[in-house]
Amino acid sequence: MIERVGVLGGTFDPVHVGHLVAAVDTRAALALDRMLMVVAGDPWQKRGEVVAAAADRLALVETAVDGLEGVEASSIEIERSEPSVTYDTLLALGAPGRELFLVLGADAARNMPTWRRLEETRELATLVIVERAGDAHAEAPGPGWRIERVTIPRLDIASRDLRARLSAGDPIDGLVPPAVVRAIAERGLYNHR
Repeated sequence: MIERVGVLGGTFDPVHVGHLVAAVDTRAALALDRMLMVVAGDPWQKRGEVVAAAADRLALVETAVDGLEGVEASSIEIERSEPSVTYDTLLALGAPGRELFLVLGADAARNMPTWRRLEETRELATLVIVERAGDAHAEAPGPGWRIERVTIPRLDIASRDLRARLSAGDPIDGLVPPAVVRAIAERGLYNHR
């Protein structure tokens, strides 16, 4: 029996309901056994932009997925001392009897040509492009990719907007799970007034 595992990576700075909908809907649409939400440790393409420490972002994702069947937080990239590169993560997660599905939002899929070790990444997983209802299709970064597409409800939520709201003292209730709102407050994150 083959274990089907989704790999949804991100900085999750902070995690929000759009991330969770992408994880849950993709898991259901592709009949995945598990969905790993992989928290980036040192995302080389976002250097200088990540606000919360990796341990805090992991704790928020762990809080967000608590109670979501088949969805797990993963610290695999945080535990690595080098910058986060998708190829290395997929290589580490690969195992006999396991099929990997690399889950990306349409914007991230469009950015794939800038990735390190892109050609080698193609052989490690099926690319799953998650698109919000009404968005234009994102194309594969080149020939030879195995591709699945999943459409999710249009939720226009961005972590950078949530950080701005928190910094301004505005509420984020409804945009992130209630337990994550509490965890952000308890950890004193994102309120840089």
